[in-house]
Amino acid sequence: MIMTTPSPLQGGRLGILVGGGPAPGINGVIASVTIDAITKHGMEVIGFQNGFRHLVQGSKTHNRKLTVDDVVPYYMRGGSILGTARTNPAKNEEDMQRVLKVFSEMGLTALVTIGGDDTAYSSSQVAKRMGPGALRGPGNNTFLRVCHVPKTIDNDLPLPEGTPTFGFETARHLGVMTTRALHADAKTTGRWYVIISMGRAAGHLALGIGKASASTITIIPEEFRGAPITLEGVCDLIMSAILKRKSQGKEYGVAVLAEGLLESIGEKGLISALGGEENLKLFGNLERDAFGHQRLGEIEFGRMVKETLKKRLKEIGLKMDFIDKDLGYELRSADPIPFDLEYTRDLGFGALKFLSSNLATQFGAIISFVDGRLVPLSFESMIVPETQRMKPRKVNVDSEAFQCARCYMIRLEPDDFADAEKVKKLAALTTLTVEQFRARFEKLANQ
Repeated sequence: MIMTTPSPLQGGRLGILVGGGPAPGINGVIASVTIDAITKHGMEVIGFQNGFRHLVQGSKTHNRKLTVDDVVPYYMRGGSILGTARTNPAKNEEDMQRVLKVFSEMGLTALVTIGGDDTAYSSSQVAKRMGPGALRGPGNNTFLRVCHVPKTIDNDLPLPEGTPTFGFETARHLGVMTTRALHADAKTTGRWYVIISMGRAAGHLALGIGKASASTITIIPEEFRGAPITLEGVCDLIMSAILKRKSQGKEYGVAVLAEGLLESIGEKGLISALGGEENLKLFGNLERDAFGHQRLGEIEFGRMVKETLKKRLKEIGLKMDFIDKDLGYELRSADPIPFDLEYTRDLGFGALKFLSSNLATQFGAIISFVDGRLVPLSFESMIVPETQRMKPRKVNVDSEAFQCARCYMIRLEPDDFADAEKVKKLAALTTLTVEQFRARFEKLANQ
């Protein structure tokens, strides 16, 4: 007779919740976790609605039991059947204790959180208090196995090299489709599009969209290599592409910008560039969420760049038509493409494999796959205590992949300034003298 070892999760209760912004594939993780937990481990699965929002209030009513039949129809759908929220339970200890009390009173034995670095930190704090190594005592004798499935369309979480965050590939795919259509419109109508792509801490999504759609120019924070970023400097880079295109007889183009440029420029830089705080308010208000992030979506960065571009072009005798377009919200809850459908099934399977292993009695973990194999990453190794977040994964601007992207962009290059006739031709497109043109744009070519 073949004997099988019973799962340590057998007969237990597993909770699932989603935090942060949406990303394609959330329902895939929920479905995979639920199906595996029920069919292989005999667990009851509880889905908590809207992340930690109701849990910090001590609510035990904003949740529901999930069955296989509940989740199967949504496996390939975008959005989140459990909703999501940016509530931070670690903001104060009273909120956290209410969360722990709900988990304990509901008899949870395992928890899977789905989200970005903020939700990962919240999950790590639950693990710290109820997981391996937590101090036990009256009212705190429940042991909880905890893991976190990382998601963000920004692809900026420090997973092992070459491992994307789920949702990124779908967002990039749809972003490319939209940008290609806008490129066709730009060519047809003879205008420029300024596209702002989501990507707070890194330029992966903007670069991925710009490179794959053959956009005229893509600008990300990393290319400045730590040097100060200004609104004027960003606009002059776009102007350099406009001028080079005009010298080639083309009056149209597409510029893709990472929204993180806005945060890199900063409030003081924006106020300086726009001539005062009141002028900044014309484009929105800088607000912060529960985790301290600037709400970049509250600022019309594309319109700001468009208006600044028109002003700076007018100063050198040029007039262009621009359309600004934000890419982000329409990408976040889209139906996932096959890559993310497969990937999220792996991640959900991996979450249960980790939770049912001896490792889950040693540490809480972030679930990752490398070359098709589960690689659980401990919270302690991933989260920086000082920032309470993971260290952002930036675009490697020294890589051949970035060099390739840069090679196919249209920008003024050192070669353009090495040829006196080229410089003269470019300057003639403006009201600047050759000397003035060099002083204004040659430094950009060497950036």
